[in-house]
Amino acid sequence: MAGNHGPGRRRGPGLAPGERLSKGIVKRVVKDIFSFYPVMVPAVIACIMTSSLISSMPSIFQQKIIAVIERSYKSGDWAGVRGEIFRYIFILVVLYVISLACTFAYTRMMATVTQGTLKQMRVKLFNTMEKLPIRFFDRRQVGDTMSLYTNDIDALRQMVSQSFPQTLNTAVMVVTVICIMLYYSLYMTLVVFAGVFAMFVITRFVGGGSAKFFFKQQQAIGKAEGYIQETISGAKVVKVFCHEDECREQFERLNDELFSVSSKANKYANILGPILNNMGNILYVVVAIAGGIFIASGARNIGISGMDFSISLVIPFLGMTRMFCGQIGQISMQINAIVAGLAGCERIYRVMDENAEQDEGYVHLVNVKEEDGVIVETDEQTRMWAWKHPHREEGTITYTPLRGDIVLDGVDFSYDPDKQILYDVSLYAKPGQKIAFVGATGAGKTTVTNLLNRFYDIADGKIRYDGININKICKTDLRHAVGIVLQDTNLFTGTVMENIRYGKLDASDDECIAAAKLAGAHDFISHLPEGYNTVISGNAANLSQGQRQLLSIARVAVADPPVMILDEATSSIDTRTEQIVQAGMDALMKGRTTFVIAHRLSTVKNSNVIIVLDKGHIIERGDHNELIAAKGQYYRLYTGAFELE
Repeated sequence: MAGNHGPGRRRGPGLAPGERLSKGIVKRVVKDIFSFYPVMVPAVIACIMTSSLISSMPSIFQQKIIAVIERSYKSGDWAGVRGEIFRYIFILVVLYVISLACTFAYTRMMATVTQGTLKQMRVKLFNTMEKLPIRFFDRRQVGDTMSLYTNDIDALRQMVSQSFPQTLNTAVMVVTVICIMLYYSLYMTLVVFAGVFAMFVITRFVGGGSAKFFFKQQQAIGKAEGYIQETISGAKVVKVFCHEDECREQFERLNDELFSVSSKANKYANILGPILNNMGNILYVVVAIAGGIFIASGARNIGISGMDFSISLVIPFLGMTRMFCGQIGQISMQINAIVAGLAGCERIYRVMDENAEQDEGYVHLVNVKEEDGVIVETDEQTRMWAWKHPHREEGTITYTPLRGDIVLDGVDFSYDPDKQILYDVSLYAKPGQKIAFVGATGAGKTTVTNLLNRFYDIADGKIRYDGININKICKTDLRHAVGIVLQDTNLFTGTVMENIRYGKLDASDDECIAAAKLAGAHDFISHLPEGYNTVISGNAANLSQGQRQLLSIARVAVADPPVMILDEATSSIDTRTEQIVQAGMDALMKGRTTFVIAHRLSTVKNSNVIIVLDKGHIIERGDHNELIAAKGQYYRLYTGAFELE
């Protein structure tokens, strides 16, 4: 379950109910597709246009063949026109073969374009998310975010693979047929246009309703998937508190909402096709009647061809009418896929347009060595590090040894501008010191440590690392210099060795084993079926919470940072395991600046400084004996914990 928000209450990225697609969304999608395949896409378009043009030509040959038959009927010379008819048929067969070849070619190329586009979009989306700040993920449901990669990407697939080619094919055929109609007869074309205008009005009305509900459907899918993910992740909590009925009711509400908007969207989309088909049939009859009236009345035809009204003109017009209405019907059948695809693209692009995590840092962490008492930069792996600090105004560079000296000076911070979390927090931690934060839940303990990594930026004040303002330090280098063990462990699918090496990708097996021994994880790893080569998955569900935490601690140990943050690192470990872990952690913390957040006050007794936070203010500071003697807030917390034990 998601924090204090409760399941299903947060809105993820995407279209909110009532929102519309942004202007230029189609142009942006097409531009991206062209950028992915600058040669293949134009080739696909050329093949589609060629195939569409050829598919529009049968009416021309039909007119010519009927005209020849009329002429032969009047003259009685069938033998004289047989060759001309066969010639037209042969040309038409050749054109159809060319059309078939073009269709085969663009179908094969579209398979590559479609899957390649989805691949590139997934890569762009994932790369964008890698650059987003922690704040982005804190305010979004995991399930709704995952819906971008599944539901929305799939909607894009259908739009690219089917809707775009069909729409282009229809557009070319419609324009070609209109030109042919105008060439033969203006009056007959106007009759067709009158019927098409009625079809357009209905398409706009019904299609507009479909689009509105498809927007809502995309949002409802995201909400439902987000709630499912939260409920499954918190299945134990649901059962512990017997919350099954409430969860089922909430899911049914979300599912009913999804059913409602989806049924309305598809209802509009599904009734549009039959309506247009029947209107096309009516228009076919109207054109036939109009043609008969024009022929019977001897009306004068207006057209580029200069032909009079006759059977050889009206019959091809009926075929063109059928073709024209059929293409309008094809567009109507693609409306739902186009709208769903564009709504999915809108959701994807909104995430891509999120502001990336800003990093103006220019101070970097580099390998150094000492030559004649002077620190110099080197490409060698010396395991000696220093901050490379360019001074732009002076045009000089200084190297500050990496020690782990941390200072917070008058720090103010708020997640929400309307609610301040920290007030004028000042403290310092000398290299090798252990600083403990204690206080009630929500006092601001974890917030302080989040600021050290620059997961969030402070509103006021200064934070210095080895005397350098952390705003000047490149975030990547800063986070390499600060190790953190979280209360919630996150392990990845792979071997135990690979999960430990996650802390330092170039670490050797010996370094990983040494880190595991330091964290107290070596013994239980040795008893696993394949030892360090045992594959774990599903966040290591087959390991105990304590074992997962030990691996998490080993992962930080192999990184060997000078500053460590232990955020309730032993809260999920039983007392016996805690003693093993505590011994390893004491060895791990030796010589390192360590910030410890703990509810078990017995684990912070040996801290150099204990800082008591209350509602974002530092209300007490000192070592264990000093704070006990002061009999303030820490004394009450400590004695209360002792009595509970």
